Amino acid sequence: MSSSARKRLSPEESRDAALEAARALLLEAGPQAVTLKAVSARIGRTHANLLHHFGSAAGLQKALAASIADSVTAKIGAAVLRARTDDHDPREVVDLTFDAFGKEGAGALASWMILNGNEDALDPILEAIHRLVDEIAEEHDDIQGSLHEETLQLTLMALGDALLGGPMARALSLPRDKAREMAAAALRHSVVNED
Repeated sequence: MSSSARKRLSPEESRDAALEAARALLLEAGPQAVTLKAVSARIGRTHANLLHHFGSAAGLQKALAASIADSVTAKIGAAVLRARTDDHDPREVVDLTFDAFGKEGAGALASWMILNGNEDALDPILEAIHRLVDEIAEEHDDIQGSLHEETLQLTLMALGDALLGGPMARALSLPRDKAREMAAAALRHSVVNED
């Protein structure tokens, strides 16, 4: 595609297209594939264009982590509120959280970034989770302490499962979704004890 035939995008559209391409690369080939060169090639933009928006590959990866975290915590927040107000199974919250770190690549991306020296790699994910917990706690003052503990436990279980869940389950001759079952049981227990 020649530069004259290329559609002119607003800065926001260009940034969104880059994040969408980065997410696709993450899911297709893993976090090591999320480079400025690969993303710029995928969206037909220049390396300089991506540098302008993200500053570096680490900046692109951090923006991708924030994008994943924001979209996933919105879903998790809605599920948490349903689980606390209806006769709803907390397994939905568990599945959304585990999927965010596993199927949606947040666990692999965060680990890759940390291993490559980006020590604030988890910041976007942690900030999104913190915002979610604060929003829920605002509406339910009586559960704030337990909500923080539940969030910590669930997040650590989901991250660990994304990184080692399959091999650990095989090594221990357990079903692959055993960690999800354990997390759901812990949430059910917590909700029952709050009532």
